[in-house]
Amino acid sequence: MPNDTASFDTVSVDSLTERQAKAELARLAELLSDANRAYHTEDQPDLSDATYDLLKRRNAEIEARFPDLKRDDSPSDAVGGPVAEGFSKIAHEQRMLSLGNAFDTNDVVEFDARIRKYLGLSAEDELDYTAEPKIDGLSLSLRYEQGKLIYAATRGDGQIGENVTANARTINDIPQTLDGAPDVLEVRGEVYMSHADFAALNVAQEERGQKPFANPRNAAAGSLRQLDSEITKSRPLRFFAYAWGILSSPLAETQKGALDRLKALGFCTNPMTALCNGPDALIAHYKKIEEERATLGYDIDGVVYKVDDLSYQRRLGMRSTTPRWAIAHKFAAELAWTWLEAIDIQVGRTGALSPVARLTPVTVGGVVVSNATLHNEDYIAGRDAKGQSIRDGKDIREGDFVQIYRAGDVIPKVADVDLEKRPATAKPYLFPKACPECASDAVREPGDAVRRCVGGLICPAQAVEKMKHFVSRAAFDIDGLGAKQVEMFYDDADLPIREPADIFTLRNRDAANLTKLKNRLGWGEKSAENLFDAIDERRAIPLNRLIFALGIRHVGESAAQLLAVNYGNWDAFLHAVENASSLEGPEWDGLLAIDGVGAVMARSLVESFAQEAERASIDRLVGHLTVEDVKANVAADSPVAGKTVVFTGTLEKMTRSEAKARAEALGAKVSGSVSAKTDLVVAGPGAGSKAKKAADLGLEMIDEDGWIALIGSA
Repeated sequence: MPNDTASFDTVSVDSLTERQAKAELARLAELLSDANRAYHTEDQPDLSDATYDLLKRRNAEIEARFPDLKRDDSPSDAVGGPVAEGFSKIAHEQRMLSLGNAFDTNDVVEFDARIRKYLGLSAEDELDYTAEPKIDGLSLSLRYEQGKLIYAATRGDGQIGENVTANARTINDIPQTLDGAPDVLEVRGEVYMSHADFAALNVAQEERGQKPFANPRNAAAGSLRQLDSEITKSRPLRFFAYAWGILSSPLAETQKGALDRLKALGFCTNPMTALCNGPDALIAHYKKIEEERATLGYDIDGVVYKVDDLSYQRRLGMRSTTPRWAIAHKFAAELAWTWLEAIDIQVGRTGALSPVARLTPVTVGGVVVSNATLHNEDYIAGRDAKGQSIRDGKDIREGDFVQIYRAGDVIPKVADVDLEKRPATAKPYLFPKACPECASDAVREPGDAVRRCVGGLICPAQAVEKMKHFVSRAAFDIDGLGAKQVEMFYDDADLPIREPADIFTLRNRDAANLTKLKNRLGWGEKSAENLFDAIDERRAIPLNRLIFALGIRHVGESAAQLLAVNYGNWDAFLHAVENASSLEGPEWDGLLAIDGVGAVMARSLVESFAQEAERASIDRLVGHLTVEDVKANVAADSPVAGKTVVFTGTLEKMTRSEAKARAEALGAKVSGSVSAKTDLVVAGPGAGSKAKKAADLGLEMIDEDGWIALIGSA
């Protein structure tokens, strides 16, 4: 049985500060990378499927709330795991992607709405989907040429898989030759093991004195990935075909038609696959499959929905690791009841006070849970600051018997309270009005659900978390100076690091200090010198990394990149934020014109630089740095590379999302407002004030046909 960890952070996605989100994304990246290797490469998962899904979704939800914090090594961009040693490698001609997840009916409705919006379809337009059980097995790609099986490869990391051709040839469900297939056909599907065959295999394992398999998925994966194909041949593996990769000619015009064609060619396709019109039909089929799940005879962990029309699939295209036209509707996680022993308060980098429930440990979905998020002050009280009852408010008290819920988020949540079991001594929880870390006032601004400590730099919780963010991977990424070292140096009396500039004076301060770093516990001459060298290597830093490292609220990694590309160098950036301090004028307008930079982010950026203490700290830091310019990536042979483009009015031949994505792919900057810096305005029917302003400024303006003609096949 996998050994799940319960040491998850206890702040909900809704309550995360930007610093907490950054730290949590780093933690999740490490956990999920290890889990992918254990699951896909070693066939020894160390997390249950439910826990993995919850971790993955938590990561996605944090990235959705803080898109600017997305890491270069984001689990959202990872598919599968690395190829194991002992197998030769096969590069997939067309990448094998994973699927996005839906966890409830609202997610399914939103999936359908996103598809319709992207395609420009109304709610009344017909839109068919296929719905089929999601097999819990091992993904496999089979390449046929002239009707003959040429090779079989596991998914691997999505780009390179393991060559398991000899093993695949031993599986009865995989045809060796095809009659009437396209000259080149890459069939994709899932290798699995039935419950009955799994039970029989484990009996045989035990009779031979060998360790039984944990579950059918592990047994199937371990059997397919044997270096000795005779062992694979002795294992009862099966195969369902559900997709395809490279084709020399189309299988059909629809997903369902293509599956029927694969079945006619001799492949096993799932008999519970159905054609459904709209989300209501999808959800109804999901419930039907869920009800029959126990009788199927093999493991499934959800239902996969795919847009049926293949021309729509081509238009919708792919994200980095998932297709836009498909989603996996996972089965629900479990609920459990336990006692809430205490409520604690955690303070984040931006000063947010986040409540955490300390629980009598209970198992939920295969994981022992001892902490759960309580979201915010109102959620605990059951009413808002004006005393009005709020949706989902629970009036949660210490000593309550509470229901814990883990579906859709790795962080357990308190879902309900059993009032009949409430102790007579339980009193309403009084949310603190002072910071538990520094005793500064904790205030709540009008309209904000979060109470924040106003201590700023004097609050150790905020200061330490700011420093952890500064040295994080996407920021300065100083080798040897991680979260633990930040905490150590912050409390150090001889070599303190209390602000970023202190990092870059560490070598000189150590040289002047009687107590050398190399002589301290856990350090040595080599490790100390390596740290000093690593710090010196970061004295030259790209503009985008510096902006991100400053830890300004609402300014994440992607926003920092947008700002850096737009302004190019530190002096131009600094000039802009200084001259936008009045929140009006050309520099303020220019800041807002950057697509992806809204008023909230812009205000936070400007106000941070306007604060005397914050600005002095930044200036001290920059005095130790060489800030490298950042240039936009310019697409080769693009007629709009480097230009600022504004779309306005109604587009009739493509959706706004398609137009924006195409422009950015060609190296253009897409802005939401017209200014003197705009190079081109694409105006459709109904273009109003933006078209008028463009005309007043004498800007180049074309219609949608002109835009299509301009970009052509570029």
